[in-house]
Amino acid sequence: MTSKQRAYLKSLANNLTPIFQVGKSSLTPEFTKGIEEAFNTRELLKIAVLKNCFDDPHEIAQMVAERTHSQVVQVIGKKIILYKPDKKNPRIILPKEKATGG
Repeated sequence: MTSKQRAYLKSLANNLTPIFQVGKSSLTPEFTKGIEEAFNTRELLKIAVLKNCFDDPHEIAQMVAERTHSQVVQVIGKKIILYKPDKKNPRIILPKEKATGG
């Protein structure tokens, strides 16, 4: 993902409200499954890490991304933004990468 594509996704995520919250039980299989199911209907997710969760938000983001085959767009404070394009019908069209001539 290019920095331009990442910036575009960040701008789209600005208006999103977190639909998942990571609490003191951190990442449970049910939590991961819920995120996977949410990716069936949306491509961009915002997750809030609550104060009672003592795990690092960056580590949580990486683990969730690996388990759900998504990409971490941004971790800022206790908010995580994840992106997973819909394979059949992508709704978010990322800006094209610049072709590099060689």
